[in-house]
This record gives sequence, structure tokens and C-alpha cells, in this order.
Amino acid sequence: MPEADNHGDKNFHEQIPPPDQGFFLKGAGSYDWGMKNRLARIFRPTSGRTVMLAIDHGYFQGPTTGLERVDLSILPIAPAADALMITRGMLRSTIPATHGGGVVMRASGGPSVLKDLSNERLAIDLEDAVRMNVDALAVQVFVGGEHETQSVHNMTRLIDAGYRYGIPVLGVTAVGKELVRDARYLGLAARICAELGAQFVKTYYCEQGFERVTAGCPVPVVMAGGKKLPEREALEMAYRAVQQGAAGVDMGRNIFQSRAPEAMLEAIAKVVHGGATPDDAYELFNELAHKATVA
Repeated sequence: MPEADNHGDKNFHEQIPPPDQGFFLKGAGSYDWGMKNRLARIFRPTSGRTVMLAIDHGYFQGPTTGLERVDLSILPIAPAADALMITRGMLRSTIPATHGGGVVMRASGGPSVLKDLSNERLAIDLEDAVRMNVDALAVQVFVGGEHETQSVHNMTRLIDAGYRYGIPVLGVTAVGKELVRDARYLGLAARICAELGAQFVKTYYCEQGFERVTAGCPVPVVMAGGKKLPEREALEMAYRAVQQGAAGVDMGRNIFQSRAPEAMLEAIAKVVHGGATPDDAYELFNELAHKATVA
């Protein structure tokens, strides 16, 4: 039985960028053309970052507040996002085929919010994903959860199938109530996903050591939005995450539960792609929110 790695401080060389491998995304230099092309539909080549709009909450918790009618709440603002994080049922039933943004499709599921969420299985066939022309598939990984090995196996099976079709996989690091969202745990979970082949990773932000999480992960890290925060705080979190190495954000409730969702999406994009400070982005949010109210 190998011993746990309990040595002292590690050296991630956070100030030294990874080597340029001929593609704008970290760790993606050796992928096939199709996989790179799909990633370039999610991440903007001009910035190397993404603003994903997460609307897949219903796969385990039903009609979430703000997503009761996706056709009314999300379709008007979807063009402002680089990519949608969505389920296949919602994509087919609600999103028009003329949608021009990226599509990251939820590929795991099973238990509802009433059960142990870590007991997931793969919930999509790769051929169906190909039929829908999706740009990436997302699978939840419950490092430290009761069904940890099963969820990791879900991810590796999906990665193998994704390589056959040129579809990248997003490893989503799930954090249960009993697990601490600190840099040690998040760094462990993100690194496991990347080491086992995920082309990019979604994880939560932590106040201390997030730059070590991103530096220690050899593929892009996208910050999860998490619970609803006041708009100013959400913009601050996005700014700090990007400054500390995140390749973008995947926000849901902090956008569609905002008092002005489209304005919030535009403000987040200014932070992620334009380098706006939280103060400038919040000023933009208030300006756009006021215009929307007047209109």
C-alpha cells in the first residue's frame, strides 16, 4: 500500500508558464485536429479563456429557480456566452439548431438530489453526442466520495470513447458536504482528472492557494460558479480566479439568478476576456442593468 504524500511545501513554479506546444490551450498541443477545433469553439482563441453558462442543474434537482422556463430565461442571453453547459434533453427540446455557441453536454447522471449524488453512471452514448454535434462532454468525478472509483471509471470510459470521435471531456470535480473546498483537496481532484485524460477540468475557487491548483493541473482549469453570491462578490471571485490561472468560468446561478442576467453575463465576460477589474465590471453591470430596466 503506497504511503500518502505528506511531505512539506511543494514547488509548482506558479510564475513560470507551461511550454508553448503549438496550440493556444494548455496541454492541448498533441490532440487531433477535430478535438482542437471543438475546444476552440469553447475557449476563445483570442484570449484562451471561456465564459460558460451552466444550465444543467435540472439533471439532478429538477426545475431550478431561474431555469423553470429555459426558453424564456436562457435563450435571450445564450448568445453572450462562449458555451452552454447543458443536458441533451434540454438541448434537443429547447435550444434552436441555429445556436452558434459552444455546447458542453452533461454525460453523467442517475441519482436525484434526494439520494447520494456520487452514485452516478454514464448517461449518454457517444454516437448520440456526435449526432448532436456537441463540442465537449462533462462527467462528474467524486474524489473522496463513497463511489469515487465508479465515478473515475465513468470519466475514463468517456475519455476513451471521446478520443475515438474527437470529443474532449470536461472532468467536473464534485465536492460533497463532508469535503473541504481547500487547495489541497481541489488540487488533488483536478490533478487526478487531468492525469487520467480529461482535456479540461472544472473545479471550485478557494481563497487560499488557488494558484497552486491551476499551476499543478496540466490542462485548463475552469472555475465553477457555485452558490449564488451578490453580483459584486461573484465578479471579484471570477477576477481572482482568472488572475490566479483559471482559463475561464462556468457560472449558472450567479448569472440566471441575478437581478439582471444578461448584464451579469456581459460583466463576467469583461472580467474573463477583457481583464476588467471587479469595480469596472460591477459598474458595467449596473449600467446595463439600468438600461434593461428602463427598456
